[in-house]
Amino acid sequence: MPPIEPTPTELAVELHAVLGLLARRARAATAATELTASQRSVAARLLREGPATTADLARAEFVRPQSMRMTLGALEERGMIARTPHPTDGRQVLVELSEDGLATIAGILRTKQDWLTSAITADLDPTQREALATALPVLRALAGTEATGASTPGPPPLGATGAGDGA
Repeated sequence: MPPIEPTPTELAVELHAVLGLLARRARAATAATELTASQRSVAARLLREGPATTADLARAEFVRPQSMRMTLGALEERGMIARTPHPTDGRQVLVELSEDGLATIAGILRTKQDWLTSAITADLDPTQREALATALPVLRALAGTEATGASTPGPPPLGATGAGDGA
């Protein structure tokens, strides 16, 4: 008797659970940064996408502008962001990562990549690593991203993570 194919709902439940566990393990590897998940997410977005307004960040992160202002305030207190006048709209301000912010987020991403590399090396046998490599284009399709970088050797460039929580 052939194996029973899982339903899309069963696959979704299992994938959600597994991705959540992976994200938590990756966050645990960088717990010493003392940044909240929302602060890391916003900083990683600024690293990936560049300067943005508070309103743009709030929309992208699915939070209220007031909540985003609090997150940005905490990042500013840590010296991780800088604010500059908007080049075309004098009423707005752009937020971008400062040099300290860039270094902090790059360090977080590097630590996560190092942890994941170690986990893949230690926890997966060659057949499992091959299966993971084969699954990456499918996961990229689910994430809505193109398969760029999928065929290039080595780790993805900093800021090109798809770990789910940004940094």
